[in-house]
Amino acid sequence: MSLPKEKIYTTENIYTLPEGERAELIDGQIYYMAPPGRKHQELVNNLSYVINDYIRKNNGGCKIYPAPFAVFLNADGKNYVEPDISVICDKDKLDDFGCNGAPDWIIEIVSPSSISMDYNTKLFKYRTAKVREYWIVDYTKDMITVYNFETEQMNRYEFSDSVPSGIYPDLLIDFSQLNI
Repeated sequence: MSLPKEKIYTTENIYTLPEGERAELIDGQIYYMAPPGRKHQELVNNLSYVINDYIRKNNGGCKIYPAPFAVFLNADGKNYVEPDISVICDKDKLDDFGCNGAPDWIIEIVSPSSISMDYNTKLFKYRTAKVREYWIVDYTKDMITVYNFETEQMNRYEFSDSVPSGIYPDLLIDFSQLNI
């Protein structure tokens, strides 16, 4: 007796989900997303504001996109994610549907339902897709984990720290001032 074949999904399946239902697609498997909580949204909003303000004041060429924003990590149609915050510096990667390829900087805010996904699955996918920098912001642990894939460094910070950005060497984000 043969085993049943595992169904492989594509981005076409993501676009046929019912209105309001959010999911990500990793290696052809659909992962449904729970609605974010209040602290999660406050962090996304405040971090997006700080980063966008820095880019604007420094006449930067990068664009910041908070979720929901489509990121197609590669062209195979089997990897579609919606990072909480994406910073894209190569405008050629952008089209009306989202980002085609790896953003330069991704920030994920950990939710209770996303712990394994953010710390394991996405860490691997973002590194292999050539994301330059990946932050995991975990407010339940009062911790920010920063992966700089260009220098192959990982650092941990607390919410009382000012966290340096790898793609913007003079940008420090003071988490104690984010008002969550």
